[in-house]
Amino acid sequence: MRSSGLAGNTMSAPDIDSRDDGGEALADFIGKWRVRWPEWPLAEVFVPVGQRAAALAWATLQQELGDAAWGGSDARPGAAKLAWWQEELAGWSRGARRHPLGVALQRLPAPWAALAAALPALAASRERPRDLDEAAAMLQPFALAIARIDAALSPAEASADGDADRTEARATADAAVITACLLQARGLHGDETQVPLAMLARAGEGNASAAWINEQTARWPGQRASTRLRRVHAALARERLRRGDAVRPLPAWSTLWQAWRAARN
Repeated sequence: MRSSGLAGNTMSAPDIDSRDDGGEALADFIGKWRVRWPEWPLAEVFVPVGQRAAALAWATLQQELGDAAWGGSDARPGAAKLAWWQEELAGWSRGARRHPLGVALQRLPAPWAALAAALPALAASRERPRDLDEAAAMLQPFALAIARIDAALSPAEASADGDADRTEARATADAAVITACLLQARGLHGDETQVPLAMLARAGEGNASAAWINEQTARWPGQRASTRLRRVHAALARERLRRGDAVRPLPAWSTLWQAWRAARN
């Protein structure tokens, strides 16, 4: 059985700047996300204006969690950060917050405690998977928690006429797209431990990382996410993979084309 990677870690806060009311520190964290996704100022024109601020903070939170899970050569500091985030996100549901991202997100009506409960699955995903199916299965609980928050932040798009079963079915379908985005996001760290064992065996002396990108592209989910925000981000992530590099930003013309296509209902 895989260890969650969280149990037994001392709670240790991520690097937090408590200047002012958190507004400047919030901008600093969002700036880190913008560095990795410089395409976003063009792509976000297809996201409703009223959702843009929350969208940036929400994307930044996902990046912070992914960095804790996958960053660095030693898993222990990241595991401690995820343990801290478990406590922080659980506190959001009770009206408490410490992290600057809470300035933008904590008061939004989203299932933050459920996201906290999914963090052990994210921590476990650091281990090298056997194949793409196992990589996706390891991330499924975390991706489903993200999908439910996506729906909460864009209720008009994600609702299924008040039918709880249909709403949950949409979240499950969206989780497949989110899992693909998470696998792409892990590639931003340039860590070859993400490449599955089966891929290493097939590649032999070849470029296993390139083969892994090709497989992710070939098996990208065919369905479209329920919310426009997720569709736009997923389109950029998939196009980066299609071009053979998870890290390299897209040209402006490609960004606009992909975002426009994704934003259409």
